[in-house]
Amino acid sequence: MRFLLQFNQALVYILLIAVIIKLSLGAFVDAAVIFGVVLLNSIIGFVQEGKALNALEALSRTLKMETTVLRAGEKQRIDAAGLVPGDIVLLASGDKVPADLFLLRSRSLQIDESALTGESVPVDKFPGILELETPLADRTNLAYSSTLVTYGTGVGVVVATGDSTEIGRISELIASAEVIATPLTRKIAHFSRLLLYAILGLAGLTFAVGLWHGQYWVDLFMAAVALSVAMIPEGLPAVLTITLAIGVARMAKRNAIIRRLPAVETLGSTTVVCSDKTGTITRNEMTVQRLWVDGQSFELSGIGYAPEGELRLDGERHSAAEHGVVRELLRAGLLCNDAVLKRDGDAWRIEGDPTEGALLVAASKAGLDARTENARAARLETIPFESQHQYMVTLHGGDNPVVYLKGSVEKILERCTVMLGVDGSVGALDADEVLRQVNAMAGHGLRVLAFARMAVARGTTDIDHQDVCDGLTFLGLQGMIDPPREEAIHAVRACQEAGIKVKMITGDHAATAAAIAGQIGLLHTSGHAGVLTGRALEEIPDADLIDVAAHTAVFARVTPEQKLRLVEALQARGEVVAMTGDGVNDAPALRRADIGVAMGITGTDVSKEAADMVLTDDNFATIEAAVEEGRGVFDNLIKFITWILPTNAGQGLVIIAAVMAAQPLPVLPVQALWINMTTAVLLGLTLAFEPRERDIMSRPPRLSAAPILNGELIKRILLVGLLLLVGSFGLFEWALYSGRSEQEARTIAVNVFAVGQSFYLLNCRSLRYSMFRLGLFSNPWIWAGIGAMMAVQLLFTYIPLMNKLFHTAPIGWIDWGLIVAVGLAIYLVIEGEKAWRRRGASSTVTH
Repeated sequence: MRFLLQFNQALVYILLIAVIIKLSLGAFVDAAVIFGVVLLNSIIGFVQEGKALNALEALSRTLKMETTVLRAGEKQRIDAAGLVPGDIVLLASGDKVPADLFLLRSRSLQIDESALTGESVPVDKFPGILELETPLADRTNLAYSSTLVTYGTGVGVVVATGDSTEIGRISELIASAEVIATPLTRKIAHFSRLLLYAILGLAGLTFAVGLWHGQYWVDLFMAAVALSVAMIPEGLPAVLTITLAIGVARMAKRNAIIRRLPAVETLGSTTVVCSDKTGTITRNEMTVQRLWVDGQSFELSGIGYAPEGELRLDGERHSAAEHGVVRELLRAGLLCNDAVLKRDGDAWRIEGDPTEGALLVAASKAGLDARTENARAARLETIPFESQHQYMVTLHGGDNPVVYLKGSVEKILERCTVMLGVDGSVGALDADEVLRQVNAMAGHGLRVLAFARMAVARGTTDIDHQDVCDGLTFLGLQGMIDPPREEAIHAVRACQEAGIKVKMITGDHAATAAAIAGQIGLLHTSGHAGVLTGRALEEIPDADLIDVAAHTAVFARVTPEQKLRLVEALQARGEVVAMTGDGVNDAPALRRADIGVAMGITGTDVSKEAADMVLTDDNFATIEAAVEEGRGVFDNLIKFITWILPTNAGQGLVIIAAVMAAQPLPVLPVQALWINMTTAVLLGLTLAFEPRERDIMSRPPRLSAAPILNGELIKRILLVGLLLLVGSFGLFEWALYSGRSEQEARTIAVNVFAVGQSFYLLNCRSLRYSMFRLGLFSNPWIWAGIGAMMAVQLLFTYIPLMNKLFHTAPIGWIDWGLIVAVGLAIYLVIEGEKAWRRRGASSTVTH
């Protein structure tokens, strides 16, 4: 069925009708050639779409797992597919949650829900009752199917399985999301329909006029067939497919893998990029950026897990050794920690919680070595982080036994009575000042952890919650964030300069989203006034959302359904939407968007299967390159269409003129087919290799409603068609008047089209500028194509077999001189027209 659908195009239907007509007239060679073109185009399309959309199968694969349940009072290991609501499921670190669970018990349970909600770090889970309207990402008493347990243990009761789970609902959204036609396919379909009506209308008109002149109806029918074949651009579907395939190859070299051919061009016409935050715009690597101790705020440079950065105070570089309290704050984060920082080749990675990983990296930047510090103060006891206590405690031995705490600011502050000062002394704790600093950090989207310590007696080997309920010394605060990629900042700016709006759609908190949006240039207001949350989004009707979506840059705490609504709202406004993402939650919107862009490294199978394009480097900046490549592809397609249509128009006009004048046909159907196929392949295809013009990214996006050809190009096509009409029909009549045979006259007329199109090809290298500005040899394929075209025309003219097949005859050098003169005239006229338009545009701008 997928193969048969390759034929479901208006232009292909025209060609198939031509095949039937040819067969009915016994022109089997012509019919075979036309059908061969159609078949080749369909095979190419079928192969390119061989990896068809398979998101539901990918989703089902993620659900195939085993799980531990409690049945009949005994633990059992069963296939997760056998779970039913009411089953009791046991969770442990490393498990994938097998169904949606309501938690009954938990101990230090943390679950990574990034693929479902977009949350950057694992979420703390604990039993409890929440309000009914609590957003999905804030439902801490539920564990969702296909998310990953990163820490702790839990017990939950199954409340939903299969399609009833949150991820199952996304499955239904993927299945129901309509895959819309791309701007290119819509325009080509519209263009093909117009072409069909024009050809049938002209063929009918020609037949009627011939009858009115009293011509034999069989001859008129042959003329109508010749007109139809002449005016159909048989090479257009094949060249369209090949040009897109060349774009695919170019984009692959720039780390963008295209899964569906039209997506190449769609990026070039994109007006809005809707991007996920976590792992797309940001690095998905938590990074400590700010430290606060006793009234002083330090900045820590560097991003990601690479332990490279500097400690700065008021813009000046400082060493942690100069500030004992800073060193102690970082040491607390290093020792009260279960994560491990490892080097993997040139890259660094974290094993364990990303938040704890950020603390390790911060300490390493300040010169603290994890092995040395752990050897100097060996851990003796641990109280792991538990949601109800919201802190972690470690007891360390050595020369100066000490207890370190880290956790939420409120829980740490209520256990502290004093604060460590910058001079190393212990002073009064100003809790209000600490909270003001916390609010300031949170306003910048930072997640804030507080740290404290307590000295203990030698020989202490265990510790419990009662031992750390009060009397601690407050050390300070560490603020961290998942930072934006540097290249993403430049890419967002480049998109905006190209007239493309960028919007962030994330499941993360509004403050975090606002902070990142401010850093990459999406928000220019303080705070998060420009951020629309999912809860607010629920209250907006679909009709009003169209305008709201257009004027809002950042959406936070949104659900999969809301992402889909936003994409649809933007499309309702006429926008061409590219949606990026890497999680399961992004898949429905990826499929519904004009082009879905998935991340190749961090992306889930579901998101990749739903997308049209996959970025192999997970780099938002690659989208900029893809947009540039897409614009180049569409530019070359327009050049090709502008080049090929005059051939068809010229041939059609020649045949109409002959019928009107009751003259023999200057071009026979088989000759028209020869011209169309050879020029399309040998000449037109070389435009697919034309380099991108330098100003391509400074142009605004094309309007989605704009036709393929504007008025200026239509006038140019008609002008070239008229020049070909005058040249070919004039030389045809001159040859007959000079006593040449019809075969010789037709050979001259056919060669006028071949040579004229070769000269016009040089005009079409740029629709506005001369080929000398582009560089004569910047596209060597052009000259190779013209050389090949002249070679086959010599065979067409002088080889006896070709003379017999195509009803041609050898011609003389004078004839060739006249033919070349027509081609040169076409080149000069069009270059003059381009220069005139440039001067007109320049004077308009000056005025």
